[in-house]
Amino acid sequence: HVQLVESGGGSVQAGGSLRLSCAASGYTYNRNCMAWFRQAPGKEREGVARIATGSGNTYYADSVKGRFTISQDNAKNTVYLQMNSLKSEDTALYYCAKRELGGWKYWGQGTQVTVS
Repeated sequence: HVQLVESGGGSVQAGGSLRLSCAASGYTYNRNCMAWFRQAPGKEREGVARIATGSGNTYYADSVKGRFTISQDNAKNTVYLQMNSLKSEDTALYYCAKRELGGWKYWGQGTQVTVS
């Protein structure tokens, strides 16, 4: 039973920082692809960053490149999203997801990030 549990969201002023965590369980953590997505009110969900948990290779959306960093702690089966220089347009519900069989099959419940 795959579970993804996000934490670390909150309210912050523009220019501030937050670190999101996604604790994964119920499967073999290595050799997977994990990602952070976000969805703002009235907007489509967008991919923010992803990481290949085996190789550590990362990918970022242009809108967050240079400000956000995705990382992992294999010992804790946890993926992180460090968000710096936050902007009001980063306000959204942030989700952690795990890729399987060519699609993003498993999702966490989401954690709210509000930048004012």
